[in-house]
Amino acid sequence: MTTTGIVLIEEHAQRVKPPRMLAVPFNFGKALGKPGDPEFQQTVLNATFDLLNRESSPVLEQFESETNPDQAIVQGTQVTNSIKLSKGLVLEEADSLKPYYTQWVEGNAGRTAFGLSGLEPVRFNELIEFLEGYTGGNAVDTTMKPPETSLANFIRYCVDDIKSYYYESMMARDTYDSDHKIHEWFWSETAAGALVMRLAEKMKEDEDCLLYTSPSPRDLSTSRMPSSA
Repeated sequence: MTTTGIVLIEEHAQRVKPPRMLAVPFNFGKALGKPGDPEFQQTVLNATFDLLNRESSPVLEQFESETNPDQAIVQGTQVTNSIKLSKGLVLEEADSLKPYYTQWVEGNAGRTAFGLSGLEPVRFNELIEFLEGYTGGNAVDTTMKPPETSLANFIRYCVDDIKSYYYESMMARDTYDSDHKIHEWFWSETAAGALVMRLAEKMKEDEDCLLYTSPSPRDLSTSRMPSSA
């Protein structure tokens, strides 16, 4: 059977060796590049079907274009956040986003990505206060953490929930903002982004967190990049 396809992670195709694959530099969920750009997407499809003209296999080629409308997702290590954290700042910021988060949940039949930590959104304030306490060097023991979950992983799951709350709020507020803009906004313009950056630095100093942190389940299924900075 003559087949061709698209791969987002080139290493996978190198290992599996399917007959013909086009490696593209796009983010997960966007195999053809930026949504809403049919002309560019057709270019990707043409390059994929062009592989059928190769006489021998396996074939693995990289998609090349002078323009790439699908920008790589921005992470905390790539930007500067000049916000000076103070007590209550993150909670105040999150509270201002609450109407948009509610709008998102109601508009999506009650569905939300928040909950990886095991907490309900109504306990968001407790989650923030816990993380602020950890970064401040205060006692980190908490009854919120499931007994079977390490402290390091619980912190990671809390960070995932913070990002879910903020990203869904932004998607409800500004419907047409791109993934790139939302990530850049979170990491460079929010107090929550600044808190997560500080949290990452604190975890690097904590031997327990370095030893017992495993990948977030969300990292393994939906994104190329780590969930935290």
